[in-house]
Amino acid sequence: MSEPKKVSRAGRNLPAAIAVGVVLGAGVLVSLLTVRHVFIGVVAIALAVGTIELATALRGAAGIRIPLIPVLVGGQAMMWLVWPFGLQAAVVALVATVLLSLLWRLPGGSEGYVRDVSATTLALGYVPLCGVFAVMLVLPDDGVARVLTFLIAVIASDVGGYAAGVLKGRHPMAPSISPKKSWEGFAGSMTAGIIAGGVTVTLLLGGAVWQGVAFGAAIVLTATLGDLVESVIKRDLGIKDMGDLLPGHGGMMDRLDSLLPSVVVSWALLAAFV
Repeated sequence: MSEPKKVSRAGRNLPAAIAVGVVLGAGVLVSLLTVRHVFIGVVAIALAVGTIELATALRGAAGIRIPLIPVLVGGQAMMWLVWPFGLQAAVVALVATVLLSLLWRLPGGSEGYVRDVSATTLALGYVPLCGVFAVMLVLPDDGVARVLTFLIAVIASDVGGYAAGVLKGRHPMAPSISPKKSWEGFAGSMTAGIIAGGVTVTLLLGGAVWQGVAFGAAIVLTATLGDLVESVIKRDLGIKDMGDLLPGHGGMMDRLDSLLPSVVVSWALLAAFV
């Protein structure tokens, strides 16, 4: 018999999770440090995979039908149009995709129509629209530093929360939503995130220490919120993970959950600070 997979107290296959995390991080880093616009392609692929996982989970668990062709095409249009034309182009692409999805779903009849188009609109706003801000983050002259600042803060939040939660986690933060998430883990996330924000905003972007502290704290809050929101969705659907593409992590959406809301706040704060 094969040996059982090693699973940590936090419910992860830790060696696999670390290996996958290193590979993903290396891919993102290479795209940023070579031709940074390749990063847009990396983001576009990740969001397309995440959208497919979300649509598949909704259909398999709840019978909700998201029209994948217009949603994927529209999501890619949002990604690539924001590069030359700005956020307004992404909003236009979003509205056009919603309208096309309304038409695309018509032949399926009235049963579940409102449910399906509502879920489609949610998916478009949740995945590609939030992802647009990652593209906007990398476009300025110092865009590579901005993206690194954002990613380091999110990673620090995740690692700090994981370590503190495993070592000291005793008081559940939201037991009905995510039983393994603890207040001690949140404190670890906040500590690590603030330190990471303070260091990166000052050293990479030339900002003030207080700006880095505020940035790090905000990213921890949004990353935690993103994780809880996806946990609620999965619990409502009765599934453990959105997919199984990434060993030790689940699906792509299980990695994007904390990144998507955080990148919106990152773009806004860094635009204001630097």
